[in-house]
Amino acid sequence: MNNKIFALVDCNNFYASCERVFNPKLEGKPIVVLSNNDGCVVARSNEAKALGIPMGAPYFKYKQLINRNKVHVFSSNYTFYGDMSARVMTSLKSLVSDIEIYSIDEAFLDISSFYYCDLEETAQEIRRLIKQWTGIPVSIGIGPTKTLAKVANRQAKKYTTSNVFDIRDQSVRDEILKDLPLEEIWGISTRWGRRLRRIGVDTAYDLTQANARHVRKTISIVGERIHHELNGISCIGIEEVKNKKNIISSKSFGRKVMLVSELEEAVSNYVARACEKLRAQGSRAQGLYVFLRTSPFVDPEKRYSNGTSTFFSIPTSNTSKIVKEAKHLTRKLFVYGYEYQKIGVMLLDITDAENEQYSFYEYENYDQSDRVMEVLDGVNSRYGSSTLTLGAQGIKKDWRMKSERKSAAYTTNMLQIPVVK
Repeated sequence: MNNKIFALVDCNNFYASCERVFNPKLEGKPIVVLSNNDGCVVARSNEAKALGIPMGAPYFKYKQLINRNKVHVFSSNYTFYGDMSARVMTSLKSLVSDIEIYSIDEAFLDISSFYYCDLEETAQEIRRLIKQWTGIPVSIGIGPTKTLAKVANRQAKKYTTSNVFDIRDQSVRDEILKDLPLEEIWGISTRWGRRLRRIGVDTAYDLTQANARHVRKTISIVGERIHHELNGISCIGIEEVKNKKNIISSKSFGRKVMLVSELEEAVSNYVARACEKLRAQGSRAQGLYVFLRTSPFVDPEKRYSNGTSTFFSIPTSNTSKIVKEAKHLTRKLFVYGYEYQKIGVMLLDITDAENEQYSFYEYENYDQSDRVMEVLDGVNSRYGSSTLTLGAQGIKKDWRMKSERKSAAYTTNMLQIPVVK
């Protein structure tokens, strides 16, 4: 018998909700958030969705509709959104010990120990506290498995006014699953949906009734697990946060770049950001990959795309050391005469900093290096990202991506903290 109970907590229209926290006048107003370089719509409030603005819509195509309906438009402010996400997740951890952060705006909770409570009331109290502590509204789905908690969350968000839904009742569950398309199930792709339809499985309910071995043969063992999960048998538990094996940092430029000096500046900034993430998870990198490309939409003779890598004899998390290698790789990749649109870095073969592998031929004073990096990270954490940078990162940074509608760094920059008059 399955005694597990899971809850999926999902922030409602997260990016738009973040913008509303420090600007209450936006409450009830249509909001869209744009992608890098203000290109496409990556987030919408419910009011913007009601106007017919689709996800991923090119901004220029919907500009008239947006202006006509006085939609509030923001550039992506990932530092702000990341900090707000951390506040939500920290708040959840203070309420429930067993938590898996699934994405920037979603977390699974194992609430099996709350079985004696009225779980809908408990979920409402969690919603109230998260809203009070962070200003972010959330929806909560409750189910005997993580897959069913996902389904319940969809129900809570789309079809309830309470934003909480408990799907544990078998008859209620069956009715919902009969109307649920395959592709709406967590883990089922469009390709898997096509394969399942070939064997007569058209809905989530059909998947619960199908033969488990047949499902496994048709798609995979993952599909068989989903079959069991939809039937209330927990196969996927709360997973601990694992350190990333590779870390990528990359953005498109705000304008075309033709100078190697600007490319070196950009790659130095992306390495600095990647190294911050590396140190935050207590790791070191054994390798570095740099890639460079023009726009894929220009004439073929004007296109260029290339990448190259290097490996360190001793794993490192020292920004200066990795920046030096990144600049060297950038100069190797650079070909004069092209208009470059993007450069990026990937830190490779990441290892635990607690288990250093030393070399006979090269030595790095980890204590000294780590102290310097700790000071760098501490200053930037306290006073705002990029307060303290390497000279290689430049000052003007004219190549930076466009973000003409970016909101303030309300929570991560001392100079931009809201002032009450």
